[in-house]
Amino acid sequence: MPVRTNPPKRNPDETPDSNPAGTLRLIIPAKQSKVRLDVYLTHQVQNATRNKVQQAIHDGLVLVDGKTVRPSHLISPGEVIQVILPNPPPSEAIAEDIPLDIVYEDEALLIVNKGAGMVTHPAYANYSGTLVNALLHHSRLLSGINSAQRPGIVHRLDKDTSGLMVVAKTDQAHHVLAKQFSKRTIDREYWAVIWGVMKKKKGTIEASLGRSKRDRKKVTVTAEGKHAVTEYEVLESFVYLSLVRLRLKTGRTHQIRVHLAHIGHPVFGDPTYGGRSETWGGLTGKKSRQAARFLGIINRQALHAKTLGFVHPSTNKIIRFDSELPADIKRLLAELSAGK
Repeated sequence: MPVRTNPPKRNPDETPDSNPAGTLRLIIPAKQSKVRLDVYLTHQVQNATRNKVQQAIHDGLVLVDGKTVRPSHLISPGEVIQVILPNPPPSEAIAEDIPLDIVYEDEALLIVNKGAGMVTHPAYANYSGTLVNALLHHSRLLSGINSAQRPGIVHRLDKDTSGLMVVAKTDQAHHVLAKQFSKRTIDREYWAVIWGVMKKKKGTIEASLGRSKRDRKKVTVTAEGKHAVTEYEVLESFVYLSLVRLRLKTGRTHQIRVHLAHIGHPVFGDPTYGGRSETWGGLTGKKSRQAARFLGIINRQALHAKTLGFVHPSTNKIIRFDSELPADIKRLLAELSAGK
């Protein structure tokens, strides 16, 4: 039978005490029993959830006696906890003059080629410099289906994935496009440089995906997750790397990156899913040094959303857009082809 414990009571003496703006300072009282730090802060910080507290601890926003600790740290009387409180998000995204690579635009939608390093929409720790901030400066007309933080956004690309995105300018266009994404009729083609040489030139990766229980920032293959299917085709193979074309049959978070890592071929340069080790696959000596140099060319996952096709929400005609590979992936492929 599970044992229930009473949460620590909020102590009136534990209010902010001559601390800088944006921080909360708590002194553990003498009679406080030993409980986990994340549990304690969940009950002491207003509007906090355990997941948010754990994330703040992992991000180094919580210090105990001036040092970072684990969420499982057992608090002791007399310890001083300092919590750095994030600035509250603006009620709506702000227009910013940020250059955009617009491939196509009409009254209903626009197609943008998002660069690597750009976050799609404002969120925690990224309230400016996003694609949405740039879109608001470019156009006064964006769909309002989503929140004020995500006007026009029908789908997303990871921060360090480059490539084509469709943005809705009207609510009607947004509804039609979202329906196509939901029905999986959108034609999406990605190109990626991956570790290793695949045994089969073509194949399908089918594995359910869900949030990792160990690290909520990551996605993992799990029977409890959502159905996910990725098709791949090898375009060119090198000594220990390959260029592949991928088609999404579903649209899960980090789908391509996790699926490829799952079958032992992580995306080259991917820091989250095992793609940034110059000794991948047991590489040593000259090959390892070469791989390290290649990793210096591209500081992100070598993944690009190259093609995007769908039925136009106004004309009902199929339209398809293609984009060139970005400079970093082009340079990597050039060096691979040269056999340097």
